[in-house]
Amino acid sequence: MPEGDIEVGTLQDASAAVARLLAVTHASYERRAQLEHALESRIAIEQAKGIVAERYGIDVDEDLIRRAARSHRMKIYDLVGAIRPGQETPPELAAVIAADRHV
Repeated sequence: MPEGDIEVGTLQDASAAVARLLAVTHASYERRAQLEHALESRIAIEQAKGIVAERYGIDVDEDLIRRAARSHRMKIYDLVGAIRPGQETPPELAAVIAADRHV
């Protein structure tokens, strides 16, 4: 084979290797985005728990907020996003807290 010619098999192997590398890189970026979202969700949940605990003087576990979201067919992230200092407690959560207090 003359110098400068690339063997077809070698080019295909290199192309396949680059394709695998790109797939792994893409998967890594997706996984990182998922982990960042999970961390943001966890932070929001913990902040909401703190707000509710302070507001009602109760020990709040995540199950309380999760039950409120589930019973009102909401995503937990949407419910915790509605729990803000200085604003009223979302009615979905207030209903679950009231029900728990009457048990």
